[in-house]
Amino acid sequence: MHIDRFDNGDVLGVKDLQDLRKLSMLRSQIDSKGIAKIMNNEFKTVGPDDRVVDALHIMKETGAQDIPVVEGNEYVGSVGYGTLLKKKSVLLDSKVRTVMTGAPSVDGNAKITDVAELMISNNARQIPVLDKNKRIKGVISRSALIEVAAEIKAFRDIKVWEIMSATVETVKESDVLDAALDIMRGLDIRTVPVTDSAGAVVGIVGMKEIIDHNWRRKNRQTVGDLSGKQEQSMLLVESLCATAPKTIPWDETTGKAAEMMLESCISTLPVVENGKLVGILTQYDIIEMMAACKEREMMFVQISGLDDDDKYYSSAIDELIKYEMGKAAKVQRPQSLTMHISKYNTAGSRHKYSINARLILDGGMLAAKEVGWDLQKTVEDILKKLVTMVMDMKSVKLDQKKRIV
Repeated sequence: MHIDRFDNGDVLGVKDLQDLRKLSMLRSQIDSKGIAKIMNNEFKTVGPDDRVVDALHIMKETGAQDIPVVEGNEYVGSVGYGTLLKKKSVLLDSKVRTVMTGAPSVDGNAKITDVAELMISNNARQIPVLDKNKRIKGVISRSALIEVAAEIKAFRDIKVWEIMSATVETVKESDVLDAALDIMRGLDIRTVPVTDSAGAVVGIVGMKEIIDHNWRRKNRQTVGDLSGKQEQSMLLVESLCATAPKTIPWDETTGKAAEMMLESCISTLPVVENGKLVGILTQYDIIEMMAACKEREMMFVQISGLDDDDKYYSSAIDELIKYEMGKAAKVQRPQSLTMHISKYNTAGSRHKYSINARLILDGGMLAAKEVGWDLQKTVEDILKKLVTMVMDMKSVKLDQKKRIV
């Protein structure tokens, strides 16, 4: 979802973190709040033997995308829109235990940067805070972290274009809903912008709208795959998408974006320039910046999207990351690397891979996208592209110093 340049040639990347104050100072500002001050003590739960329809009712009532699952008094997992999206089709009368997943949690001693990293590494919407008996004391949502970010000047002043995803998967109003669902599943996201033929944003369709549609259907029995292929082939995006969505200019500040997200209770903002879609900014993007501030001895690496057929590439990918990031470290120290791998079916039995990567260093942030037929080669290409961008950053800084002298 990222590219490394705009058409006008401006490099995408956050300013040198030294210009945003030292990393340790920024980390201190984030963690000074303490998780007790930002966690929500009022939350709903479900039990493993409750029905999926009961969990959906709570999601619809509260607006939460994930619900903690509690057995007795003990936290045992989570159920949410993401689970249902991946399962494709789930009987509404199924027990929650058949669809719940293991989910991360923290204790009361955790720091906010710890929570941010857990949210990024698990693509979680909220993190439960447990006591020593594994009982839930409260939950920390993405919105709670966005509130923290909105109070920190170093984050508020970052421009939207510096951290947005600059290549966006979209659908048209006339597309069938399957197209939007395929994008959500492939990229592990919950919303997709809807554009017209001129590239203007005319709506947004999300998992919430899809679930609500299914909820309203008479004689509903399943959720996630709507109602079978026959209806899906006829149901168009325009019948479900929310029109007149909130958008934000590419040169606006992240602080303004955070305010809009909190005021409108939304997690996603299409980014526009002269009326056309040029990117997308999510709560995930802002929280990723917070996670990058976490104190760590080793670089944080998060790879998502690998399916079981491609897991045997893991060792080779790890070696490629070590080798290429070793080269980058000679110029700027890498703090974190996130890569999302999407796999597409094409004509015949071949698969094509699309990889989006974001590299955060001591000196800024870089993002890139690469597409290819061979997964290992595509990973190597995107890593080499990032290293080249790191070298380019060094060259730009040297040129700036020469001009100053």
